[in-house]
Amino acid sequence: MRSGTHYSAGHSMYSLAKKLLFTLSGEAAHQLALESLDAAAHLRLIKPFVEPMLQAPVQVMGLTFPNAVGLAAGLDKNADHLNSLGQLGFGFIEVGTVTPRPQPGNPKPRLFRIPEQEAIINRMGFNNKGLNHLLAQVQKRRYSGLLGINLGKNLTTPVDRAVDDYLLGLEGVYPQADYITVNISSPNTPGLRSLQYGEALKDLLKPLKEAQARLADFHQRYVPLVVKVAPDMNDEELHSLAATLRELKLDGVIATNTTLDKSAVAGLKHGDEQGGLSGRPLTEASCLITRKLTEALEGELPIIGVGGIFSAEDAVERIKAGASLIQLYTGFIYRGPGLISECAEAIAAIND
Repeated sequence: MRSGTHYSAGHSMYSLAKKLLFTLSGEAAHQLALESLDAAAHLRLIKPFVEPMLQAPVQVMGLTFPNAVGLAAGLDKNADHLNSLGQLGFGFIEVGTVTPRPQPGNPKPRLFRIPEQEAIINRMGFNNKGLNHLLAQVQKRRYSGLLGINLGKNLTTPVDRAVDDYLLGLEGVYPQADYITVNISSPNTPGLRSLQYGEALKDLLKPLKEAQARLADFHQRYVPLVVKVAPDMNDEELHSLAATLRELKLDGVIATNTTLDKSAVAGLKHGDEQGGLSGRPLTEASCLITRKLTEALEGELPIIGVGGIFSAEDAVERIKAGASLIQLYTGFIYRGPGLISECAEAIAAIND
């Protein structure tokens, strides 16, 4: 179990840091927090304040995850902070979303906190430094947990040619990744979410599965391919998606990305901003999608549960809903690193 000293010191430090960070704009705070974490890692100041990575191995997709708690994509888009984030206790970290070519994303401001609901709205638009930069960063990896790499398409690539970008990404990251995520559920790249449905989904995933088989043969290692989906699907869309994932033998599914449903933040400051909503308002919706997907997939594909996980109870509920692993993002921003070990210990306790 966690040592009280570690936890209370780390918790107090984070509460103080959060007060300061929340006086800045969302994106400025994000950048400063990551740069400060890098500086602390460099000075070896992280370990006294956080729990070491909990060793509670979970077997999923043929991989051994050191524990069931990961960092969701989007926080470290370029893998610039992988080694310092890796000291916080995550069993796995997903970097990206990365696109083949660098792109600036949407105009700022594009990241908004809504503290009353412990929520964030973002319309970043896959801002990243491109595939070559991310690969150069990943090659400096000292982090001992597992690494997921999340792939997207460039804004300038037409949706009907999206597969070209995902194939470039897959080829590029395959030797470096422990698993690879196909992100077709961000609401901030026009037309992207249409790839989740019907023939468009098959036309995208079939060539990716063929490329995966070819790359596995060439590199003599099999890297699982997972798909990240949106919470804004009706039952018919969800069952159709599940049928395609099973038919094409995808290795897993991440549920869920951000939602376009802003009803939980209506009337609050920034509540009507364009973009995807994450955080506390997503807890129930994401859990429900996990439950429905678990049924529809009939145990053929594991689920990584993400969206609105703010406590050990939320983490356990997501596992009970059918997820094998969970990821944190907005909960981590609002609650701090203490949430990682709290969730990992709670999941380990029910997995025993």
